[in-house]
Amino acid sequence: MDHVVNGRVIDPTNRFSLEDVSSESRESRLNNLLSALIAARSPQTAPTEDLRASDADRERVIAVLTDAVTDGRLSHPEHEERVAQAYAARTLGDLAALTVDLLPPDDQPLRMDGRPLTAFFRSETRGGRWVVPSHVPVTSLGGRVTMDLCEALLQSRRVVVQLAVMAGTVTLIVPEGVRIVTAPSARVGSVRDEVRLPPGATGHAPDAPVIELAGFVLGGKVVAKSPRRPKKGLFRRT
Repeated sequence: MDHVVNGRVIDPTNRFSLEDVSSESRESRLNNLLSALIAARSPQTAPTEDLRASDADRERVIAVLTDAVTDGRLSHPEHEERVAQAYAARTLGDLAALTVDLLPPDDQPLRMDGRPLTAFFRSETRGGRWVVPSHVPVTSLGGRVTMDLCEALLQSRRVVVQLAVMAGTVTLIVPEGVRIVTAPSARVGSVRDEVRLPPGATGHAPDAPVIELAGFVLGGKVVAKSPRRPKKGLFRRT
């Protein structure tokens, strides 16, 4: 006779079916546990879409609209209408809506992906030009999370990375001069800070952006580093 476990029909003659359900249940329990730990430590913040847009944000969107009318994706009346909407936009969500049908998601001038970064026995990467909220939950269970801030738009000079990591690796790629600090209450044992200072600098600037590590890392590590500098050619024009 077949059995039903968690909504699935299980053939008792197949020993692997019960093992699969047990494995899924364990992963589900771990997922719920880590999510609960993050939720207990994560402050409630306004959705990224509701954040105020800057003049620089508007100019990025208008540049895309200009390219679109040049190559025929927008008519001249559509272009004029959307440019007017861009100048009148108050929030990042208002701006993002103007280019959603013009470029694929990864090429959008503003990417507002406020979801937590989560990796369960896999790799997860977020990079490009994305809007970074002031609080970013990062969960890793035996996985690798890479957060690239080199082209990101920071909505705060201080970004808290709320870690819930078990046997995983979190890599932060940040511009030169960014400060990496650990919150006093954090339980982050292994942090490798390889972020360089800008050329000629002897210390961090007073207004340098700060990445604060909070939460916990058990049996894993955090690596913070700067991107590679471009190589100089052997021959240079004078």
